[in-house]
Amino acid sequence: MPTPTIEKLLILQDRDEQRISLENQVKAVPREVAAVEQKIAAEKAAFEAARGELRELEARKKAIENEIGSAQDRLSRYKSQQLQVRKNDEYQALGVEIGHAQAEIDTLEEEELKVMYAIDAAKSKSAAAEAELRQNVAGHEARIQSQHERAVTLQAELQAAMESVSAARGGVDEPTLRMYDRLAEQRGLPVIVPIHDGKCGGCHMRVSFNIDSETRKAGKIVTCDQCTRIVYWEA
Repeated sequence: MPTPTIEKLLILQDRDEQRISLENQVKAVPREVAAVEQKIAAEKAAFEAARGELRELEARKKAIENEIGSAQDRLSRYKSQQLQVRKNDEYQALGVEIGHAQAEIDTLEEEELKVMYAIDAAKSKSAAAEAELRQNVAGHEARIQSQHERAVTLQAELQAAMESVSAARGGVDEPTLRMYDRLAEQRGLPVIVPIHDGKCGGCHMRVSFNIDSETRKAGKIVTCDQCTRIVYWEA
């Protein structure tokens, strides 16, 4: 059965473990918020990429319209010139140019039609992406708000846990506290562990017969001869 000193240390250790758990949870909140913010940024970037695709298609359509306009101007000019020429070879040459201009217009109009279909598809895709983005961002922002609220609660719990630790430390003598703090820094909690079947509850190595025997004596602090944790006999 644990001695009164060990019982006090076990209480302190339990409260320290609660404090550390809360500290870790408080530290995790900014990381979790940052992760959600990264998701928002990534989804916004994906949406902007989709909008960028639409803008590129619209710019391409405008460029095609300009090219068609230029080709139509040339076509009109060639036809006008053809009506004015007197020589047959000049007439035929202009006829060739008219054919080239008309073929260019036909090709451009076909490309324009494809771009227009692509623009319609891109607009539908962009609208769907925008609706999804708004829904996702709303959910992400709600999670961020929840994390901020959780941080406030955790801070209050941590403050209470720290006060509880301070109260528990007040019941332990200074030399024992120094030993406890040193072990906690070196090993990490738990540093107060029971002996089961002759083995340390911390390192799980078998302790010497002398250590096992010493843990049964009241009022004595005994450490594992393997890992130096404070050990106690548990009936």
